[in-house]
Amino acid sequence: MPASGKHRRPKQHKIARKLAFAGSGGAALALPLISATTAGAAVAQPAAAPAVHTVALPAAEPAAKPAAKPAAEKAAAPVIYSVVGGDTLAKIATEHSVSGGWQALYDANREVIGSNPSVIRPGLKLTLGGAAKAAAARATALAAKPAAAPAVPAAVKTYANNLDGWIRQSLDIMARHGIPGTYNGIHRNVMRESSGNPLAINNWDSNAAAGIPSKGLLQVIDPTFRAYHVPGTAMDSYDPVANITAACNYAAARYGSIDNVNGAY
Repeated sequence: MPASGKHRRPKQHKIARKLAFAGSGGAALALPLISATTAGAAVAQPAAAPAVHTVALPAAEPAAKPAAKPAAEKAAAPVIYSVVGGDTLAKIATEHSVSGGWQALYDANREVIGSNPSVIRPGLKLTLGGAAKAAAARATALAAKPAAAPAVPAAVKTYANNLDGWIRQSLDIMARHGIPGTYNGIHRNVMRESSGNPLAINNWDSNAAAGIPSKGLLQVIDPTFRAYHVPGTAMDSYDPVANITAACNYAAARYGSIDNVNGAY
């Protein structure tokens, strides 16, 4: 390169010179940039907003909620209802869906209500919750059990009020006390002694003379009747059952059985 070229100022492009002039000596004018390769002017683009660096903070934990009570505990919690005018147990049980109906409601509050479930006064406090449900459960359990058969009272044996009935009743009493004798043995001796008359009395023999006449169906004197009287029979020697039973008791002690008696004894 020639030495003379060292101090030569390089040529500026016409556009560069214009820009330098425009920027000197005062306020600079913002001029659109023109592409060196295109003849058209480029549309100015707005400056991009600077990137904002954000830091994600951990979300605040919500305040701890109280632990929910188990459903069983909620269900068991009793509800107290205050009776108002016009209330009935059936109405309250229906409105509050009491399991088991008014009967369970009454069973749970029997001590408060009293003996008459039809009478509940305003202001009375009734339990509708756990106690009522427990009462309903008890009622259901009882209903599920087969009803116990009612006790059948022992049949009371009756006897005819005649010689046949008196003998049969005496035989039953004798059996309970272990006194021997049969229907035929009793009947045979009765017919010989009194002909079946319970009021028969002997006023002519030695007993009568001694003031202790023979009496009744089997003609028993009072001392013998009292000595051989059987508990559960009347203390009257004219009573037909008492007379037969005492006479058979005496005959068993002396002869082994009334069946062994065939004459005066």
